[in-house]
Amino acid sequence: MTDRSYPLNAWYVIAWNHEVKRGSMVARTICDKPIVTYRKQDGTPVALDDACWHRLVPLSMGHLKGDNVVCGYHGLVYEPGGRCIHMPSQDTINPSASVRSYPVVERHRFVWIWMGDPALANHDLVPDLHWNDDPDWTGDGVMMEVNANFRLVVDNLMDLTHETFVHSGSIGNDAVAEAPFSVEHSGDGATVTRWMHDIVPPPFWASQLGKPGNVDRWQIIRFQGPSTVAIDVGVAVAGTGAPDGDRSQGVNGYILNSITPSTETKSYYFWSVCRNYRIKDVSLTTQWREATKMIFGQDEAILNAQQEAIDRNPDKVFYDLNIDAGAMWARRKIDQMIERESKRARISA
Repeated sequence: MTDRSYPLNAWYVIAWNHEVKRGSMVARTICDKPIVTYRKQDGTPVALDDACWHRLVPLSMGHLKGDNVVCGYHGLVYEPGGRCIHMPSQDTINPSASVRSYPVVERHRFVWIWMGDPALANHDLVPDLHWNDDPDWTGDGVMMEVNANFRLVVDNLMDLTHETFVHSGSIGNDAVAEAPFSVEHSGDGATVTRWMHDIVPPPFWASQLGKPGNVDRWQIIRFQGPSTVAIDVGVAVAGTGAPDGDRSQGVNGYILNSITPSTETKSYYFWSVCRNYRIKDVSLTTQWREATKMIFGQDEAILNAQQEAIDRNPDKVFYDLNIDAGAMWARRKIDQMIERESKRARISA
């Protein structure tokens, strides 16, 4: 198995769709590769290696001319497929002059990139985050740059027990750490289901429900390898049937997360929070986003400190508790994806 902690044959978010504009370029490092992305004049997104064939200067330091990228150092011009179509002071173009072009697709308000074998870039494999643009839901989110390996972020999302201790003033209380949970897995995915019956709601959910008394609370965490986690969350008045599927006396949200490895110790963390009630209330959308930003800022501090400790103690190993079952399955699924790539590479070698 490769030393990489991430597979390449997967769709990763490179940017929110609103970040990628006509006439300008966005530079990001994805899976240890500098990438530049932009939109053609017809709106189609493009992704290229961010290094000129000539002297490796980042193409993102240049400019766009129509659909083409002009290197800011010597003026070589590349079309969206990565082929050089102009060199200064000569009529003949070296046939090897090109940069790699990557498959990209725009879906669920994100621009996704496939870093591996382009022949395997099946659009049907883009993770389902449809709540981001479903007319029955509304929400918003941001991108965070986290100084931690992407697996640590996945770990954090697959075990929400930490809410009791890290987020006690907002979404966490003792019930989260004490409630039983179940874990299922299949294919490249895993699901953690936790129900908290007849509990006192934490402050955030009490304010959202707006009704007195205890609640039934749910957290259903769905992981899709290698790095997308959709979390079905909410509360309903206790005893009104939410565990059996009737959520009419409650409020429901989805926390959508896709974590893109930048390097082995840095990640782009794209997240959004969506809800299916009061969907025309823009101020509530802002409140949800800002509250979540504060909560995830607490997570970021933990993750950054964790990565620093790992870097200082490279020989230390992780120990697993019962609460780590979801994270353990997610890591196993990621490892299986990497092993399939390695096996394919060995066969084709």
